[in-house]
Amino acid sequence: MAEVVRTEGSCVRVESDLDIVTARQVGRAAARDLGFTSGNATLVATAISQLARNIVQYAKRGEVHVRRVQDGTRQGLVVTVRDEGPGICDVTRALEDGFSTSGRLGLGLPGVRRVMDGFEIRSAQGEGTTVTVTKWNT
Repeated sequence: MAEVVRTEGSCVRVESDLDIVTARQVGRAAARDLGFTSGNATLVATAISQLARNIVQYAKRGEVHVRRVQDGTRQGLVVTVRDEGPGICDVTRALEDGFSTSGRLGLGLPGVRRVMDGFEIRSAQGEGTTVTVTKWNT
């Protein structure tokens, strides 16, 4: 398997609803620049929107990094979302459809995991949460 090569990307600081919109637009533009279909660019934007919304709702501030990657002949995007929040008490439970601590539908993290090609989450109490997702241009 070829080595994954990472390239420079964009970073959006997230503290408000306006920042969510900006992060979503950055992700969609990066996907379109790589030749993603409109549908796949929308999936990237939707995933970013959900993850950035979690920052505003649960952590108050964080950042969204969007960067291109290449693995052999395929290209894709890696989105890393970091927050400075309290962390997730039970990550396994948070990844279950229907589980929510906010009274919402509980489809956010599980939905992001479904629409992206790669999904990784790290969270520690008092240290915040980092979610890294990948979408390949297929």
